[in-house]
Amino acid sequence: MNTAHLGLPVDVPSTALFTDRYELTMLQAALHAGTADRRSVFEVFTRRLPEGRRYGVVAGTGRVLDAVENFRFDSDVLDFLADHQIVDGPTLEWLADYRFRGDIWGYPEGEVYFPGSPIMRVEGSFGEAVLLETVILSILNHDSAVAAAASRMSVAAVGRPLIEMGARRTHELSAVASARAAYVGGFSSTSDLAAGFRYNIPTVGTSAHAFTLLHDTERDAFTAQVDSLGSATTLLVDTFDVAAAVRTAVEVAGTELGAVRIDSGDLLLLAHRVRHQLDELGAKNTKIVVTSDLDEYAIASLAAAPVDAYGVGTQLVTGSGHPTCAMVYKLVARADSDAPGTPLRPVAKKSMGPKTSVGGRKWAARRLDEDGVAEAEVIGSGSVPPELADRQLLVELVRGGQVVAREPLDTARDRHVTAREGLPLSATQLSRGEPVIPTEYAMG
Repeated sequence: MNTAHLGLPVDVPSTALFTDRYELTMLQAALHAGTADRRSVFEVFTRRLPEGRRYGVVAGTGRVLDAVENFRFDSDVLDFLADHQIVDGPTLEWLADYRFRGDIWGYPEGEVYFPGSPIMRVEGSFGEAVLLETVILSILNHDSAVAAAASRMSVAAVGRPLIEMGARRTHELSAVASARAAYVGGFSSTSDLAAGFRYNIPTVGTSAHAFTLLHDTERDAFTAQVDSLGSATTLLVDTFDVAAAVRTAVEVAGTELGAVRIDSGDLLLLAHRVRHQLDELGAKNTKIVVTSDLDEYAIASLAAAPVDAYGVGTQLVTGSGHPTCAMVYKLVARADSDAPGTPLRPVAKKSMGPKTSVGGRKWAARRLDEDGVAEAEVIGSGSVPPELADRQLLVELVRGGQVVAREPLDTARDRHVTAREGLPLSATQLSRGEPVIPTEYAMG
């Protein structure tokens, strides 16, 4: 797919093998049994939030739409499946013509979710829907984990800009997805140029310690950077002696120096000292950027410090301790035959342990209290109660195989701010706790 018209000038390759083998073997067996064409409904949900999290953040929806649209079995892929005897001849013929022609509904990107929320609902024949399980889960589990961490960091930053800097701490393709998810969750820029190219996210970056060490003196390094990038640049001041570096930085760039960056040491103490020194030197508008293994707790601890922006890497792209959301993709309803108009009936796995699920094609709505604050996530089947009709959460994403809800990334980013602000204030507490609102079931 060429996305140049969206400002995303990159072709997305086939996603057909971003799957697990058992999805193809299930397809083969269902084709043989004559059940592959039965109308089916799959839902994506999580049974619990990561420990201590008060809410989840839906991210990756746009990437899912791209993945579904490009789920194609071309000749090279079919040859691979044939050469390795993964599926039989009739299944290969079926796959050669594969296109997802069903419908997908889901929580819009940037929305918050809770245990049991039907984050995405995929409807179509069993054969066409079952193949999408792994690619949908891999995207949503990863991106939603990063977005949730980003959201918590954004809350802790209290409006100060956040820079995503985690590309060197994860897989090169995961880095691009992480930057996108972080942007949805509240980050304002990324250091990763591939993410800037693919998703039009603002990119930032100036120099590392290697640049300072390349030169004979710190003054020479600062002079070279300012001569090249101008006085509005950000100078890294903790290679040797911070106080001496700040003094040299202002001498070289003048009092209109854009910013200084501190990447090590006691950030709280150093931020206060550097701010005092900059003000004494007349560089009152020079900003202070801090990096160095930050997470939401470290950011919160700097709330009273004179810090103007944060750069976050490892903890962000690994979900700040929770790199997945434990989302699952389960069959919740299916027809008894492939005859047109055959009604759906609920199905669900029975389990004595925590892996329970609720059958039935579901809707979801968020009930508000008298002040307009969310008080419950209501999930049901059948008719939606009139009082919840205008609070429904699922939106149409794909209709008859055609994407109908592609949107700019900034729309998802803005949506998240609105969704988070609609939760009780305790949602923004970093202390451990249960989901900020309960999940209620109203099954028809």
